Amino acid sequence: MARMLYSASMSIDGFIAGPGGDMSWLTPYLGPNPTMDDVAARTRALLVGRRTFGGDDPYRDLPGEGEAFGGGWSGPQFVLTHHPPADPVPGVTFVTDLHTAVTRAREAAGDGYVNVLGGDVARQCLDADLLDEVLVCVVPVLLGDGVRLFDHPGGRTVRLEPVGVSEAPPATNLWLRVVR
Repeated sequence: MARMLYSASMSIDGFIAGPGGDMSWLTPYLGPNPTMDDVAARTRALLVGRRTFGGDDPYRDLPGEGEAFGGGWSGPQFVLTHHPPADPVPGVTFVTDLHTAVTRAREAAGDGYVNVLGGDVARQCLDADLLDEVLVCVVPVLLGDGVRLFDHPGGRTVRLEPVGVSEAPPATNLWLRVVR
């Protein structure tokens, strides 16, 4: 069965996007990352939040703009949204319910990964006990404000155990498993 993996790049102070979802902060830090290349190769489906799907792109004006992992991945995408667009988007399925979205993404992924993109969807998966692993690429920058990796005031404590740590200068990759 497919495993649910949330992957994100994060500033040292815990932000995955700047104010208003700005992703331009990440552009100077894009570069080779063997861990992320491995994740992209093992990912068989994406579960994406609506704001992430329609949001800012760190690859803007670069090759791979508008494509998952900067063009390093292709396959089925499932976008969780309360307001699906009227016109279809090739290769993208819009789903209005978390459990249906996860089920469909897992079916599409087979024995690979479903890579969760978007902090709010990742938090929903975590709250529903559907998230298996977290991969954070920690980037040496302080943003000061923006969208947090997991923002859930009053939320519960979730234990994580290390799976691995790797360097892809300038980032440090932290791979963690959700302890159940």
